[in-house]
Amino acid sequence: MKLKKLSACAIALIACITGYGQFRKYSNEFLNIGAGARGLAMGGAQVGSVQDGTAGYWNPAGLVGIKDYPSVNIMHAEYFAGIGKYDYGSIAIPLRDEKRVVGLSVLRFAVDDIPNTLFLVEPDGSVNYNNIRTFSSADYAFLLSYAQKLKDEDDRKLSFGGNVKVIHRKVGSFATAWGFGLDAGVQYHVNNWQFGLAARDITTTFNAWSFSFTEREKEVLYLTNNDIPVKSTELTAPRLVAGAAHIFPISEKFSLTAEANLDLTFDGQRNTVVSSKVINIDPHVGVEASYQNSIFFRAGISNFQKALSDSDTLNQKKVWIYQPSVGAGFRIKNVMIDYAFTNLANQSNPLYTHIFSLRVDLTKDNQ
Repeated sequence: MKLKKLSACAIALIACITGYGQFRKYSNEFLNIGAGARGLAMGGAQVGSVQDGTAGYWNPAGLVGIKDYPSVNIMHAEYFAGIGKYDYGSIAIPLRDEKRVVGLSVLRFAVDDIPNTLFLVEPDGSVNYNNIRTFSSADYAFLLSYAQKLKDEDDRKLSFGGNVKVIHRKVGSFATAWGFGLDAGVQYHVNNWQFGLAARDITTTFNAWSFSFTEREKEVLYLTNNDIPVKSTELTAPRLVAGAAHIFPISEKFSLTAEANLDLTFDGQRNTVVSSKVINIDPHVGVEASYQNSIFFRAGISNFQKALSDSDTLNQKKVWIYQPSVGAGFRIKNVMIDYAFTNLANQSNPLYTHIFSLRVDLTKDNQ
């Protein structure tokens, strides 16, 4: 019987989704990875300064920075030695009145070739490895964005934006989910200061799960003492991201942008810098050095947490750890190529990943 229990471990993540209409701290967590190598290199500190097509993800109000021609962004990243694949693409189109921009962003995070060992053990107790099959688990998000200028002066600019978000999640042939949510954001730029506020999942994003098992699969789940789920609703609580950036014009050719964001969550206590049952605050800090607005160097720090010290485990001493990132980028006319070297975990348990992204402004020269 113990061996039969092991055969069900590959789809244990399905059987554990048994909560009905309850908040989950890490629901739709793939939506918190980020978009674009610029933002990831700066530790996710983007809500105030972002002005390109990735603003549909970070803060839709920033889409007003796209002028005259459509802009296309694509990104690919692989995590855990290629086990997890993350893809992002977007297109933003300014409207003719030069005050409004619409956009569409698509995100996908998938793990392929997951072993399904449900039928590893034959009814007579023998192990048959030929019965192992594989399946994929994939999460998709579609963000339809709208942004509009409210004030557009030389020294003062104000804009707002919003997202309609559709989520689709699929685990092999066993489970599928559809979800819906809304985001909103504002940006205010005055002289060299840039302020931003993004409210994500403001309506409480939900995932409605449905499950489909064959009679044979149900029998194995029953014999291994696993629940057989039928339907489930998973809720994602709202969060706020507030940020401020400042541009330091060092010379005619050099400039430096520094930004700090505060990620505020309200779904129970987390391991963050400010941690409580009411509110949690997780800071993100990033900098970008620019030469002639063509060559860029970036760095950032995020994901501050307290953990046991590797050098003093005997006394159970806790220290602050963080997630560092660096990157670079260069622009050739209407093409922007960005690179980020990030740590998916923290400096004590590094999981480094190389990320590349491409931005193309569809001007008349390349149409």
